[in-house]
Amino acid sequence: MDSQDNTLDKGTEEVKQTEQVENQTEETANAEVKAEAADATAKEETPATATAETAGSSETAPEKPKEAPTADADDPAKKVYNSKKEVIERLKDIVASDETPDKAEVDHLKTTFYKLHFTERDKKQKEYLEAGGDPEKYQITPDEDEEVFKAEMSVIKEKRQKAFLALEEEKQKNLKRKEEILEKIKQMSATPEEANKSYNDFKALQQEWKTIKNVPAEKANELWHNYQLHVEQFYDMLNLNREAREYDFKKNLEAKEKLCEAAEKLADEPDVISAFHQLQDLHQQYREIGPVAKELREQIWARFKAASTVINKKHQQHFDELRAKEEDNLKRKTELCEKVEDIAKQKNKSSSEWDKRTQEIIAIQKEWKTIGFAPQKMNVKIFERFRAACDDFFTRKAEFFKKMKAQFAENAEKKRALVEQAQALTDSTDWHSTADKLIALQKEWKTIGMVPHKLGDKLWADFQTACNHFFDARKAATAGTRNAERDNLAKKQEVIEKLKALLDNAGDDVQQKVQELSEEFNKIGHVPYKEKDKVYESYHAVLDKIYKELHVSAARKRVENFRNNLKNVAERGNDALDNERARLMRQYERLKGDITTYENNLGFLNVSSKKGNSLIDEMKRRIQRLKDELEETRQKIKTIDSQNKE
Repeated sequence: MDSQDNTLDKGTEEVKQTEQVENQTEETANAEVKAEAADATAKEETPATATAETAGSSETAPEKPKEAPTADADDPAKKVYNSKKEVIERLKDIVASDETPDKAEVDHLKTTFYKLHFTERDKKQKEYLEAGGDPEKYQITPDEDEEVFKAEMSVIKEKRQKAFLALEEEKQKNLKRKEEILEKIKQMSATPEEANKSYNDFKALQQEWKTIKNVPAEKANELWHNYQLHVEQFYDMLNLNREAREYDFKKNLEAKEKLCEAAEKLADEPDVISAFHQLQDLHQQYREIGPVAKELREQIWARFKAASTVINKKHQQHFDELRAKEEDNLKRKTELCEKVEDIAKQKNKSSSEWDKRTQEIIAIQKEWKTIGFAPQKMNVKIFERFRAACDDFFTRKAEFFKKMKAQFAENAEKKRALVEQAQALTDSTDWHSTADKLIALQKEWKTIGMVPHKLGDKLWADFQTACNHFFDARKAATAGTRNAERDNLAKKQEVIEKLKALLDNAGDDVQQKVQELSEEFNKIGHVPYKEKDKVYESYHAVLDKIYKELHVSAARKRVENFRNNLKNVAERGNDALDNERARLMRQYERLKGDITTYENNLGFLNVSSKKGNSLIDEMKRRIQRLKDELEETRQKIKTIDSQNKE
């Protein structure tokens, strides 16, 4: 049967075709035995030159399966290309060649080109995004190599189409000629006389039949079976001597034994695919050899079939392992997709976190490249899923760094403004006011976020230089006041000791004494800066203890502290006291309003329930607290008014 070009595209279909051949050969083996048995009952023997077609359908195959990709390193369909230019050059060579382009190699070139093409495009996009490019403005630029590739592929497609049409035309011609040969053999086998007279013509027709190759696949089996039928009928009509027939059987047996030996040696062939295709050639030769003696026919076919079964099973196992490997690859790639998707979902709050996640993504991408193909129907889908997850991560990363860059710029502007303000104050001699301003600027500096490292160092150096210049100048100018500050420290410590003495010997006028000592403490001037907080804490600690142990109310204490601090407010001018009084008056009016509101709300509560009583009690406590705060505020206003009179 001539079906060398009727190939399949997948190894799995090839295995099915092989199994179909074996099933058909097993089903028709008995038909061959019966045909030979009928042949032996004829009174006249057939010629010793019986042709291969008399072997019967048991030694035939409906079609030769398509060649699967071999493991040969020199196979063009397995060649490795490192650039798109190499792929295009190979396509141009194929176009220039007069041979029909090989489908497996063309498919391999197409897959390789687009793999390189997409890798190159992804790399450009990644570099653009990592450089801070806007994802929404990114555009894929036209690729000249892709246009050349498509043009060459179009020419190859036309060549393959022409070759296909020519092959189909040839198959039709071959079909017509074989049908004519069948008709002639049919006429020769009509009578024994015609068969004996036409034997040489019959052999010529057989030889011509062998030289005619491809026919349409849908006609191949029917044509072959008709050929076998008429050939067997012709031999049945022949009246040849037994010696010639036995000689023919002997030569056919020797030829088939050699084919069996060749088939058995294929079991040691390391290349399973190559062994399978060699087996197909052996099957073709086997069915072209004529019949053997009837008693050996089943035996020789069983031997050949057993050797074939070994190769077919190894071939099937090879594709089973290949499919299992592809399924495992799919599983591993799915796990990598899930990892990338999990990483992409995480919220990274700093550049270091983004860099850490980026390294994880890159490591996963490297691992992805080490995994082979997934099953064909899922290979593109799993890659698209992986690529989408990676794109999502790098898009979000680009957006983060874009925002961070904008924030850095904003922070830099804020720090430049502080540097300018500090530099404007660097030569001021208003030591107290300017120091407060610079300290406030330093505190504000700490609240501003990060800026790029180099720029941040420069801005900080400029800011620190301006501050140090002022404070060094102040230190030099106020060196003479240190002795006075130490004297003031001693005086304040003396006042604190007097306050402590009141705890052990408190008289009826203790509150008056506390007031006098507090006023004395507040009149004392500055102390050394390093001792300021310490002495202040000691002073208020003893006051707290006095108020607590001598049962002075907390409100009274706050009013007293307020009175003591009025000196500092007064130093800022009368406007400062007026502003403070205005603030207290606003607070006073607000408290009055709140008290009125709560008192009005009391009338809306239901006092008949336990819950209503608890709410009323809570409301009353709130009102009392507000009234206490109102009285405290009134005393503070009164204190300011007394200060203004003085």
